[in-house]
Amino acid sequence: MSLIRLRLETISGTKFDDDVYEVQIPTMSGQIGVLPGHMPMISVATHGIIKVRRKSSDPDDFMDYFVTNGGVIEVSDNVLSILVDEADHEADIDEAEAKAAYELAQQMKAEAKDQVSLEHAQGMIDRHAVRLQVAGLKRRRKR
Repeated sequence: MSLIRLRLETISGTKFDDDVYEVQIPTMSGQIGVLPGHMPMISVATHGIIKVRRKSSDPDDFMDYFVTNGGVIEVSDNVLSILVDEADHEADIDEAEAKAAYELAQQMKAEAKDQVSLEHAQGMIDRHAVRLQVAGLKRRRKR
């Protein structure tokens, strides 16, 4: 079975570096899937969830999830490099903290007095909404 090498790099260092079967990435034109033998490409990742399937036989419940705020994607010679400012693995997300941060961001948006504050608050809402989504996936998986 052929695999693709995934290298997920953040400002703080390497978050993931291993051979995998499939990676699903949010992009400006929608979700894309990268499998072994994918054509070379460079694209932009957007805010959302990076899903990683380690083996072709792994069901969706076995996928790894990373929350990202976007970055750059490069595929070449069965190597997928994703460079992002930050990426949090599902295991690093505390659902209660994400919920509190989401609620605080909503409050910030409601109290925003200018466009810059409004946009900052909306960015925080978007970020924590995705973190809550991944926390929910993690919780359902444990059942």
